[in-house]
Order: sequence, then structure tokens, then C-alpha cells
Amino acid sequence: MNRNTSLCEQFAAIFHAKSTINHGVCSVSMHRNFSVSVQGRTSTSVVPVGISFEALDQYGNALNLAEIAILEEEVPSFMYSIVQQGLIISALHNHWILMKPHILYIHIQSVEPPLQFARKIANAFSSLNSLPIIS
Repeated sequence: MNRNTSLCEQFAAIFHAKSTINHGVCSVSMHRNFSVSVQGRTSTSVVPVGISFEALDQYGNALNLAEIAILEEEVPSFMYSIVQQGLIISALHNHWILMKPHILYIHIQSVEPPLQFARKIANAFSSLNSLPIIS
């Protein structure tokens, strides 16, 4: 097992999930478990949680990225947790209109050891109404 595969598996284990490696990018996919409708139609595909790392350098630092669907009322506490841990919030926006409840998508990034990033994200999950689950 090479270093990146082992690191990717450790990364996923922090989220109790499985990982994939594609073109050098280690990613973990989960989703939020709540009912959502878009234009009155039920959808499960609009509540993703994607966390990844790539471009691992010789010092063990990587580009770490996350996109997480959050309920509007979760924004203040989740953002606070992310910022308190020194992570960068690069975007907070909607994807869909006519959605109930109103879901926002938060993008988070850092350059640091991937396991450190994963632990910070997992810690921030405790501020959500419900934990992300495995897809």
C-alpha cells in the first residue's frame, strides 16, 4: 500500500466513511440526512458533503477542500467553528432556487496536513443539527 493510499484511508476513517482516489485526489463523499424539495419535488442529490485533498508536498501539507450543504440556521455556528480553527471559508452561496428548506453550500479550504484538516472539519460537524452520513 503506498503512502497516499494509506493517508487517504486514514483521512476517510476520521469521517467513518470510505475514500476514493482519482487523478491524485483523495475524496470522501457523504450527504446530509434531511428532507429537501426543489420546485416541490423531493431530492436527495442536493445535500452533498464532499471533502478532499490533493497536491501533497514533501512536508506533508496538501491542498484541502470541502463543500458542505448546510441549513440556513446552521450557518452562524458552523462558520464560527470553521473560522475558530483557522480554516478559510472561500464561499457561502445557494445552488438552487425554490428549495425547501433553504440550503446553503459552504466551501472551505486550507493548506496543511490532510488529517489535521479532516479533524477540524469533523470537529465543526458537531455544530450541525445532524451529522453527515455515508452516501
